[in-house]
Amino acid sequence: MSGEGLQSGKDHTKENFPVASFLIAPRHRAPVMAFYNFVRFADDIADHPAAAPSEKLRLLEEMRATLVGESDASPEGVALRTILKERNLSPVHALDLLEAFRRDVTKLRYQDWDDLLDYCRYSAMPVGRFVLDVHGESQTTWPANDALCAALQIINHLQDCAKDYRELNRVYIPEALLAGAGMDALAQPKASPALLAVIAGLARKNALLLGESAVFARQIRDTRLALEVDLIQTLAEDLNAKLTRRDPLSQTVHHSKFNVAALFLARLPVFAFRRLTMSAP
Repeated sequence: MSGEGLQSGKDHTKENFPVASFLIAPRHRAPVMAFYNFVRFADDIADHPAAAPSEKLRLLEEMRATLVGESDASPEGVALRTILKERNLSPVHALDLLEAFRRDVTKLRYQDWDDLLDYCRYSAMPVGRFVLDVHGESQTTWPANDALCAALQIINHLQDCAKDYRELNRVYIPEALLAGAGMDALAQPKASPALLAVIAGLARKNALLLGESAVFARQIRDTRLALEVDLIQTLAEDLNAKLTRRDPLSQTVHHSKFNVAALFLARLPVFAFRRLTMSAP
């Protein structure tokens, strides 16, 4: 099977959170999009419901080999490798993400919160770190970045918990927490009270990560990137709050374009005031 047959057709405009939005300066869009296309394709491979695990791992290895210059088999790998070399950027973040996708193929359950955060270390944190590197930001921003990226990943896991179980037999909700509700609760059209309690509890725990990341935008020197991060933080806090009171099995826990625009416009004056205050003598 060729990798092309595994593509989902999803692009950056259909993600839950902004990717290479208009807020990103044009000079930074090319590496961000090359990175996104590489990651999107690897994600499609790992999440394909019909491909054999051995075939998925073969294609992911093909992408790794291309990225580090051992092969030219992956067009996405060639494109990312080329722009990384042009911009003097490391492939380490893309390589970390490939480790997460290998885990998606081979690991279907997570034991506890720490086990889940270790997965986020590879599946989410490298995305933000790469964007920070592209913008020349300091690594002192990494702890706040890591907290936000992990929180975003966990929000996605909770939003898609039923879909992941039904289509891929993959469960990110820690087994230790899910035991009381039962695995089969994820296959139902509506969440049971026990499952709702688990989801809400994880969302409340996730709010602690969002508390850690609340300083992130203020740590970023690039104003456009800081605004995007501030918006993402706002969207994440709103969705996470919804997950404490809504059922993702039977209710919508996503933002519409209108929701995003409304939250952005409401948040913009607050961001602008803080930015002006920071730059004042």
